[in-house]
Amino acid sequence: MGVEIIFKIAAIGILTTVINQILSHAGKSEIATLTNLAGLVIVLAMVLSMIGELFENVKLLFNLF
Repeated sequence: MGVEIIFKIAAIGILTTVINQILSHAGKSEIATLTNLAGLVIVLAMVLSMIGELFENVKLLFNLF
């Protein structure tokens, strides 16, 4: 799980930025904001799953529970 997660997050950021610029120039700023929020939610879900895996590994490492 090394560098590929950074590339995925960067790709989502670039994609949402491009969509935001296109929608902003088209006068659809509300939809552009929703697109940014959707990208943020996707990235947060990815990060939260990684944090969950980290806690599981720490529990296994120290034989907790």
